[in-house]
Amino acid sequence: MLQIRSLAFNFAFYISLIVQMIVWAPFYFLSPRHIAWFVPKFWSRSSLWLYDRIAGTRSRIEGQENLPQGSFILAPKHQSFWDTIAFFPFLEDPLYILKRELTWIPFFGWYILKMRMIPVDRGNRSKALRAVVKATKAELARNPRQLIIYPEGTRRPPGAEANYKWGIVELYTQLGVPVVPVAHVAGLYWPRRKFLRFPGTIHARFLPAIPPGLSKEEFMGRLVSETEAACDRLLVEASRAANPPPMPPTAMRRLQELGEAQKIQS
Repeated sequence: MLQIRSLAFNFAFYISLIVQMIVWAPFYFLSPRHIAWFVPKFWSRSSLWLYDRIAGTRSRIEGQENLPQGSFILAPKHQSFWDTIAFFPFLEDPLYILKRELTWIPFFGWYILKMRMIPVDRGNRSKALRAVVKATKAELARNPRQLIIYPEGTRRPPGAEANYKWGIVELYTQLGVPVVPVAHVAGLYWPRRKFLRFPGTIHARFLPAIPPGLSKEEFMGRLVSETEAACDRLLVEASRAANPPPMPPTAMRRLQELGEAQKIQS
């Protein structure tokens, strides 16, 4: 049954994406950008609705009161495709930094360009970071927007040792805006590189904003400690659920460090 529901959701998810891109195209491309945002936000919410109805996985996202007004950086954990679509409906005018190659994809790339995302050539990291900072500064000066950036860069499994990159520190320092960490353990339910979708409730939380003006070291220390502590709490919560999802080795090791692994096995 798990395999069937997972396959059914994956099929419905991609069909929905294709159909909505076609059906919404006239409205999306003819509307002003701030109105056109309705389309991707509707797609995100409808995708999570399909996820709930077909795979049996609900999404509970809390802490909206911690989102500042105007421009800020949203810094979620990156474990799953889920965290790339679940948060931007809560933002007024989200802004992504993404691989330039994505803008070359027919139709999908046109949708990206409409929203003035920031494409980057990741060949030379230092050069790319300078270009990203410059482009982001210009975009935030043009409109108050919310930059979504994943501090660890690539997807990592739940419970894995923290591996935060220095890029977010440079953006925090250069842009002078608050940073809102986001904790979740979505990788337990929508694992990376797997087609299985496990039932349950993905609990995510927008944490209190880290104000601008801190030193680089203090900012990084707070970002890592506050995000990881909140993720630990959510991992323990998921492990104690009535029907917990399978725990990958990284999660089991972390639960053991937290003194929880024996409770799961008993």
